[in-house]
Amino acid sequence: MITLHPKHPFKAPVDAECISPDVFAEKSAKEIAALQIWEGNRKRTLSGLFKIKHENDSSSKEFTIRICGDVSKVRKIGAKMSKGNIIVEGDAGMHLGEEMKGGVITVTGNADSWTGSMMKEGTIEIKGNVGDYIGASYRGSTQGMSGGKIIIHGDAGYEVGCFMRKGLIKVHGNIGKFAGIHMRNGTIFIQGNSEGRAGAQMISGKIVVCGHIPSILPTFTIDNVRPKVKVNGEKVEGPFYRFIGDLADGGNGKLFVSKTKNTHLNSYEEYL
Repeated sequence: MITLHPKHPFKAPVDAECISPDVFAEKSAKEIAALQIWEGNRKRTLSGLFKIKHENDSSSKEFTIRICGDVSKVRKIGAKMSKGNIIVEGDAGMHLGEEMKGGVITVTGNADSWTGSMMKEGTIEIKGNVGDYIGASYRGSTQGMSGGKIIIHGDAGYEVGCFMRKGLIKVHGNIGKFAGIHMRNGTIFIQGNSEGRAGAQMISGKIVVCGHIPSILPTFTIDNVRPKVKVNGEKVEGPFYRFIGDLADGGNGKLFVSKTKNTHLNSYEEYL
């Protein structure tokens, strides 16, 4: 196991794509210390910005990187990683786990926007809140998250799961507008409230909202009322209104919304 401690609070963004088990596992201690990263527009070495401690951890079979301290300015931690573990004891920056192919990332604090963007496999777990565009594609791309799991214990921002193609995003808290926009497949499970416009332009996939949602997009039609819904093998008790859409895009996505938390949607029942 390798433990990293920031030597000072970062004021400029730090681009640290090299902080990955795939990169560290193949290098000696000297080579790890000499890895190149950017702090703002200045090229640094990893040892110039972090205290590096090598520890033997016989309890773990996977290579582990532990980061202690506030790295909310550090971007691309775990980018493209395919194995091992990263544990961030603090807040993490943008693009955490970008294009991730395997392994596990755990953050005890918050994470910034674009967490898990375009990820393919693996697990990301955030104990705090996250920003916008979680599991999403980049602007101009249609390749969103295509596998793996993102678990958020706090709240999430806008456009979570944009162009999502496969996998699971689970939000224990509340979520911003446009969850599942352009969604192609996969599942978004929201245990809290949604700010609305969920599933805009979705083609397929499943969105489950257990809390309150202000309204349903007019391009969705009510299908039926379900007593429960299955999410990744787990049965979630309802009842839930099930809507189909986005019909404006020829979509057949499923939007499940709690009936008991959304009595203002009762008028839809006359169309069943």
